[in-house]
Amino acid sequence: MTRLTAVTFDLWQTLILDTRENGIARSNLRLSGANETLRSAGLNYDLTEIKQAYENCSKYCREIRDNNKDINFNQQVEVFIRFIDPTLLGKLSTQEIKQIRETYCNAFFSHPPFPHPNATEVLFTIKNMGLKLGLISNTSMTPGYAFREFLNEHSLLEYFDILIFSDEVLISKPSKNIFHHTLAALNVGPGQTVHVGDHPITDVNGANLAGLGSIWIEGFYKTSEFDVPNIKADVNVQDLKEVPNAITELLTFGSRYL
Repeated sequence: MTRLTAVTFDLWQTLILDTRENGIARSNLRLSGANETLRSAGLNYDLTEIKQAYENCSKYCREIRDNNKDINFNQQVEVFIRFIDPTLLGKLSTQEIKQIRETYCNAFFSHPPFPHPNATEVLFTIKNMGLKLGLISNTSMTPGYAFREFLNEHSLLEYFDILIFSDEVLISKPSKNIFHHTLAALNVGPGQTVHVGDHPITDVNGANLAGLGSIWIEGFYKTSEFDVPNIKADVNVQDLKEVPNAITELLTFGSRYL
């Protein structure tokens, strides 16, 4: 049996927690910020047009991620601007595009999620087991560099040997490629690694298909919501704080993969 040497974590609703209200507030700030920049540039678009463009951009990016790929953050903002008006990019200065991009990103810090109350303790405990730690996150509307800054502000960044964000590697979970990319950076094999996350498809099924072990934090989704048979983690837990015990269990008894 191969010994467990590394643990990878999902980010959203695993190490950091968020609410629907926060997400709505961030979206509204992106819309109002874009509207203000356009008006300052002498370009008048109805707020409903900007909102529709934002929704179209979100759908466009989601379809890319549904195919296990991603686009970088700057491209995402350009897609948003083009959905407002296909000719709009050519009407804006470099500074105005940068301003829209900064508003789009900084909405995350204006209405931030919060670290799981046990995140520091969990990462500290697992690191002290002598295991390597990696992070694998799909980024959605917020760039990887913003997540790094957030993790650093909350003293979580220091625990990780590698952080992989979908907008930077242009691959999204549940693709096995993003898992294997992370393992290569950690210099470990799939059979030496277990992935921890909240999502049955992107985390549990993705890790399983890539050959990793998996720990599923229940409560955010149900496997019955997804049309994928036989989704099964090696260990199910109810909360992040239970993960170190689950790791100990895998170290002691192994898993289907390890």
